[in-house]
Amino acid sequence: MNAMNVVDAHFHLWTLARGDYGWLTPAAGAIYRDVGIDDWLRLAAPLGVGGGVLVQAAASAAETEFLLTIAAAQRSVLGVVGWEDLAAPQAAARIAASARHPLLKGLRPMLQDLPDADWILQPALAPALQAMAEHGLVFDALIRPLHLPRIAELARRFPALRIVIDHAAKPAIGAKAWQPWADDLRRVAATTGAFCKLSGLLTEAGPGGDERQALEPWVQHVLESFGPRRVLWGSDWPVLEQRGSYAGWWRLAGALTAGHSEAERAAIFGGNAIRVYGLEPAPG
Repeated sequence: MNAMNVVDAHFHLWTLARGDYGWLTPAAGAIYRDVGIDDWLRLAAPLGVGGGVLVQAAASAAETEFLLTIAAAQRSVLGVVGWEDLAAPQAAARIAASARHPLLKGLRPMLQDLPDADWILQPALAPALQAMAEHGLVFDALIRPLHLPRIAELARRFPALRIVIDHAAKPAIGAKAWQPWADDLRRVAATTGAFCKLSGLLTEAGPGGDERQALEPWVQHVLESFGPRRVLWGSDWPVLEQRGSYAGWWRLAGALTAGHSEAERAAIFGGNAIRVYGLEPAPG
């Protein structure tokens, strides 16, 4: 693979003093610290990762502006997935205005944290979702397995909306909860045009044991369901550090995809992210 075409499709940066990361508390352990772009580059660049998609970690428009400012100053940030209040009365107009920023590539409403699993299907959100589709913004689905049928319905209602499922919907790997995740994921893959991120799975596996043995059936199910042209590799760093290292996940993901052709692996590790998010790889 050309190193400049390798893309980390999912990483985070944050500054604790900004104060809008409601989920990020001292209980998060080692990741409860400031993480900046230089921290990510020190880990990613030696592995040949030529750029990445910076993903929101707070449910605020202010954080989206914070991330876009970072992206504008650092060419290795190829795009930003931000946040917008999709239920706000002026959401569609705000989305149309935000979409004019060349580095804003998608929005993520953090569905996993909402008490109503059907929240995304309420009619009041239709104008915002239609605006996302019309302006080419990707819908990043931060979900758990129970949301998969809702994502299938969302795709049916908005066929022009590009959907990327984060972290393969966070299956409970440590608890070996294969169903209904496996059938529902396959159904989404078969009935929609959604993409799926190969990220976050090491965290869901929990501590201990053989990492490759623990993850292999889950990763292979993702790849068999979506095919190598609809899977995107991402680190989910620094959340990843709750379970492993950046380099360790990079090597493990490489081993788990070793049976695919070079062209297929090039797609998984960069080409698909470039295509679905409309990225321009950083020049060498």
